Amino acid sequence: MNCDRTIRGLFVGLVTLDFVYLATSTPQSNQKIVASDYTVSAGGPATNAAATFSYLGNQANLLGVVGTHPITEIIKADLANCRVELQDLAPTTNQIPPVSSVIITQGTGERAVVSINAAKTQMTSNSLAADILHNIDVVLIDGHQIAVGNAIASVAKTKNIPVVVDGGSWKQGFENILPFVNYAICSANFHPPNCNNSEQVFDYLADFGISHIAITHGEQPIQYLSDNEIRTLEVSQVKIVDTLGAGDIFHGAFCHFILFKNFTEALTNSAQIAATSCQAFGTRRWMNTKG
Repeated sequence: MNCDRTIRGLFVGLVTLDFVYLATSTPQSNQKIVASDYTVSAGGPATNAAATFSYLGNQANLLGVVGTHPITEIIKADLANCRVELQDLAPTTNQIPPVSSVIITQGTGERAVVSINAAKTQMTSNSLAADILHNIDVVLIDGHQIAVGNAIASVAKTKNIPVVVDGGSWKQGFENILPFVNYAICSANFHPPNCNNSEQVFDYLADFGISHIAITHGEQPIQYLSDNEIRTLEVSQVKIVDTLGAGDIFHGAFCHFILFKNFTEALTNSAQIAATSCQAFGTRRWMNTKG
């Protein structure tokens, strides 16, 4: 890695438009509620990770499907504000992008989400530019563009570019990407086939040759594999306002810190960034806070 130039990351996956509301509770059937606050931004695991990576002083390239539908202008404006460079896999499509509606419960930070993922906008590796990995220092794949992610991960492996997988949940086709992965950062909701607990997840991923694995558990300690031993890492206890995107933000921070620190240190610093994000509403406002 050439430290005399800007560090560049490629983030591959889902791009959505997120409408996020802060309310005292989620609505019951046939009930209308009034939110006390709201925010609109681009969303998706790879997208929020890219925004975080950029916030930490790097160049973030986001690879996903956006297109030309009128509401994509909101997505593009937010990405531009976050200094994230969009590389659109389907720049001429006029299909409406995936939209998420999120209600954050005031007082607990818990979230309720209704969303559409990238199932209707899957692209093939034929849409990739030949120089897609030129000057890229780290790759993150969230699994929402499986074919594209697989193609990029396999090439990254040959170029010794570290590949981070965002294991928010298991997605069919992940098994093809895992042989190329250097770091698997998973949530407690990541359940590969026949895996019912963390130990089985560690074993499953290690069988693919992944030597650096972590499983986050929200405000509970992180479990991680280091030197062939499963260890735990305490996380900061903070007053939670909103947990939306905390895992994505963790992944974006990890892509930054792992280029300069060892695995344990990168996890520690990433958890601190994620904890900071939980103290502000939405996935962007924490970037404007001090301290």
